[in-house]
Amino acid sequence: MPTDPFPPLELDSLLASSLQAIERVALEPMQLLDIAERLNAAQRPHDVAALYRHWLQHCQSAVNYIVQFNLGATLTLLGQLDAAEQAYRAAIAQNPRFAQAWFNLGALQERQQQPQRALTTWQSILDEQLVDTGEGRELYLMTCNAIGRLSEETRQLQAAERALEASLAADPRQPKVIQHWLHLRQKQCVWPTYAPPAGLSQGDLLKASSPLALLAASDDPGLQLAAAMRFVRDRVNAPGTALAPSGGYGHGKLRIGFLSSDFCLHAVSLLTVELFELIDRAQFEVYGFCWSREDGSPLRERVKRAMDRFVRIDTLDDAAAARCIREHEIDILIDLHGLTAGARPDIPAWRPAPVQITYLGFPGTTGLPGIDYVIADRYLIPDSEQPYYSETPLYLAQIYQCSDRQRPVAELPSRAACGLPEDRFVFCSFNNNYKFNEAMFDCWLRILQRSPNSVLWLLADNPWAQANLCARAADRGVDPQRLLFAPRVAPAQYLARYAAADLFLDTYPFNAGTTANDALWMGLPVLTRSGRTFASRMAGSLLTALGLPELICDSLQAYEDRAVALAAQAGGLATLRERLRAGRETSVLFDTPRFVRDFEAALKQVALGVR
Repeated sequence: MPTDPFPPLELDSLLASSLQAIERVALEPMQLLDIAERLNAAQRPHDVAALYRHWLQHCQSAVNYIVQFNLGATLTLLGQLDAAEQAYRAAIAQNPRFAQAWFNLGALQERQQQPQRALTTWQSILDEQLVDTGEGRELYLMTCNAIGRLSEETRQLQAAERALEASLAADPRQPKVIQHWLHLRQKQCVWPTYAPPAGLSQGDLLKASSPLALLAASDDPGLQLAAAMRFVRDRVNAPGTALAPSGGYGHGKLRIGFLSSDFCLHAVSLLTVELFELIDRAQFEVYGFCWSREDGSPLRERVKRAMDRFVRIDTLDDAAAARCIREHEIDILIDLHGLTAGARPDIPAWRPAPVQITYLGFPGTTGLPGIDYVIADRYLIPDSEQPYYSETPLYLAQIYQCSDRQRPVAELPSRAACGLPEDRFVFCSFNNNYKFNEAMFDCWLRILQRSPNSVLWLLADNPWAQANLCARAADRGVDPQRLLFAPRVAPAQYLARYAAADLFLDTYPFNAGTTANDALWMGLPVLTRSGRTFASRMAGSLLTALGLPELICDSLQAYEDRAVALAAQAGGLATLRERLRAGRETSVLFDTPRFVRDFEAALKQVALGVR
């Protein structure tokens, strides 16, 4: 056993003598800091705080601002946030240009759930030039990046972009900063998104791009696989040994675990809740492993009720969460996250289940070493594209996407209630704006030009995207007033809106997923373009299941021509609507019990491989 370098009795004696020396003003500042360091190494923060406070009560020194700063850091560690704030402010009062104290104060304000105060504090560091790109470069970058991160979290997207751009101007070699900067530009429809700032090339941007951002930027499956593998290399810690036995457990009922932070009012739960409810309990036990927010929504309560066991893992680190799953002897773990925001890829990396599958959350290959299969259908992942997936496709018999037939729908609104003209053809696209790109939006504008009695109804995602889309329309000779923006509403009202539109225009290369399912459920035809990647074939998969292949195009020109033709031929659109209404009752897309049986059959198939 190694000897403790700081035995408790020795530290107790040192602390007592130090406090006496402070009262006699017989302790030098460097001695104080050395004693505090020894106490910190012994994990005695309460004693460190007492030591600093005693010094400040008895000693006047030019370096007391450093002692106040250290006291603030110690009190923050102890969770005494109000007292920590007082200490930081005392440090600043003694040395107003002490930038690190300002930075820590901002971090403390964020922790106190005061994001705007934190942003103001951090911005003052830059405004007062307390740091620069010379000597204080590291703190300058930290400040810019903190402003960028928190501004993004509070949906101040333009301010976030500016802060990260300033950071990249000081140091372009920051891949994580590039990643967020790019996605912020996508969200605001700043085009060209991949215009490199000084010191970077387009290749640098592509290398730093997140797998999610690339879904909307490229239909190259090789590029998407490379992005996923790079993410795994940089962010995932794969342990050397698996937690679960490779041969399985031999349970009479297969234990299926769903892993997600989206068991709340989220697109994933909107699709999957009836699947959870209908899984045959004679053959399966259903577990939910959750780190979702408690949003109080009826959907969250419905998801929880649908699980045989609902296990919160938000207080566990990834290794402990994986051990928790292993202790429940889960036969098949289904990760509903993939590489989306909030994912915890280190959990499946521990391999807590003998068979691990990715489903729905991320529409592409994950590159995750712990994932064996991706749930798909033959349209979604053709045989020719299988080499671009790190997972083995687990093909369902009919359709990869499940549907909820019980989704609530509000009373259908009139066009006037939606702010729409009664006598115009209404194209709509309620996809998130980050899925838009120059080529797709310009195609939509050409459709408007060729269909003069039409408008385009979009989601009011954020004001910067809205302004940029309107400016783009004006630049292309389309009256911006023909772009109409719908605010976000509750799911029931959102679904009801679809009754007021004539044709849904899908995005490419990142198709609508849940959004396309919603539109089709509400009887609104969806026009899509299919490509090579998972994300670019989602809507085509749904339309194939509905028996509406004529709404699937293989080029933007075909897409544009088809949209114009449908807007001009009311009879053709009426026929499509009638087939869609019939398909709601008869197609495999909305036959959820049949989907569940196919889903169960696929799970039993892979479970047999480990028995």
